[in-house]
Amino acid sequence: MAWFTDRHCFLLAVLIYGLSTVYSVFLWRKGFRRDEWLNYCLLAGGVAIHTLAMTKRGLTLHSCPVNNLYEATTFLLWALGLASLVYSLLPRLKFLSAFTAPVLFTIGVFALMPALDPPLGPKPEFSGAVRSLHAATILQSYGAFGLAAVAAGMFLMQRHDLKAHKLRALLSLLPSIQRLEFVTFRLVLVGFSLLTIGLIAGSQLPRPAGDNYFNDPKVVWSALLWFAYLESLVAYKFFGRASRRFAIGVIILFAFLLLTFWITNLFSAMHQQ
Repeated sequence: MAWFTDRHCFLLAVLIYGLSTVYSVFLWRKGFRRDEWLNYCLLAGGVAIHTLAMTKRGLTLHSCPVNNLYEATTFLLWALGLASLVYSLLPRLKFLSAFTAPVLFTIGVFALMPALDPPLGPKPEFSGAVRSLHAATILQSYGAFGLAAVAAGMFLMQRHDLKAHKLRALLSLLPSIQRLEFVTFRLVLVGFSLLTIGLIAGSQLPRPAGDNYFNDPKVVWSALLWFAYLESLVAYKFFGRASRRFAIGVIILFAFLLLTFWITNLFSAMHQQ
């Protein structure tokens, strides 16, 4: 089936994410009192086909498939989807996939734009263990931040329902706000750790003589993101930042990440080589 390329696989994965999104809306309307396993299986099927798409692209390139915006975006989505599947196995986080599916579908549709996947050169641009470590940890950190934003959204929903004395909050099978608050913090911490490793690995990559690592727009953007998440973690853990402010901050930071990720990539000479 040589005609069934990695992009065909990814398109099929996005369609399955779309079906999962439709079913997720059904779960939201029913107050999460329905069986969620169908939605979990849909998401698992999408991630499985998504994995096949990335494997096909990686075997073609003989390296980690993160050479352009299309590949970087699909890697980010794969990390987010896989993490969601793992966390959804926990009893009190089993509805996490219902919040993750719309994110995967929306960004997946955007990633399918042909302009994001121009023809590759004669050889892969990213090769070597350090480069693959840099790319993988950075994109996995984005996935962790995305999942943290999803958990933060669930936290704010539960908090709003409880303050409004809505029956849905009492009958819902969503995790408690205390558990969601804890999970959000831990996911941000994991993402921050991965981002730190990725930036350190990136600083060890070979560069043309005279090029300063911290003069690249993408590196400056990543450093600003690193400091923003560090401030959020420290303020929450050590200076008593309110849980609601922390959750809103996590969502805003991930929205900023999504809106500026592709733009900074376009202006980065290091990432356009």
